[in-house]
Amino acid sequence: MIDQTSPDFVASFARGLSVLRAFSADAPRQTLSEVAERTGLTRAAARRFLLTLEALGYAQSEGRHFRLTPLVLDLGFSYLSSLDMADTLQPWLQRAGDALNESCSAAVLDGSDVIHIAHAGGPPHVLTVNLAVGARLPAHCTAMGQVLLAHLAPPRRNVLLRSLGFEPRTPATITDMKSLSDRLAEVRNQGYALSDQELEPGLRALAVPLHDRSGTVIAAMAVSTHSARMSTDRLLAVGLPALQDAARGFEATQAMRG
Repeated sequence: MIDQTSPDFVASFARGLSVLRAFSADAPRQTLSEVAERTGLTRAAARRFLLTLEALGYAQSEGRHFRLTPLVLDLGFSYLSSLDMADTLQPWLQRAGDALNESCSAAVLDGSDVIHIAHAGGPPHVLTVNLAVGARLPAHCTAMGQVLLAHLAPPRRNVLLRSLGFEPRTPATITDMKSLSDRLAEVRNQGYALSDQELEPGLRALAVPLHDRSGTVIAAMAVSTHSARMSTDRLLAVGLPALQDAARGFEATQAMRG
């Protein structure tokens, strides 16, 4: 993989992607000035990228504001549709979700975030966090993210940890590299991660790794619940066996498909 100093690195393309990523659920409509501030671009550069995205159909202007169009979904779904892993995962997620009567998800690591690639719904919870397919969440404060970070090769993991912003989402969020490194060592040793209200108050999640035929961790699977519904002890007692059973089923299916 090249770095940003390589002559093969296209800086203008990277800046254009930063404009796309500036839009979020918290800021779906933004002015030119807001996009420039969020991306670190000049107003002139942000304007050129926004007008280009508009010409290509990925953005539209509404007076002084810009918003993305549904066409950007093609970018994400092109990736998700290439993952037959998601199709293989679905029945195993559903099996675990039905057994636990809770929401189960699977995700892969993308930089310092996790991206949800499959989901089996459980009962509605009073939570604001988005657990649907395509949702992107910070890895350091999610159970699946901690599983995936824990199983990275040490050089890559160390580089990634040094780049984290450690945004405190709740009072329980880990906000320093030493504490997170200790947590990840624990996750590697015990084979699962338990995130207790680190992402959102009330959200409790348990995750296990998913391996390919070579034993490499390629994704993570989790069950999510509300703290009022299930204690951490109960989640470990019933959730961990259900997730481990589903993970073994998925891995066996992947191996047979070969």
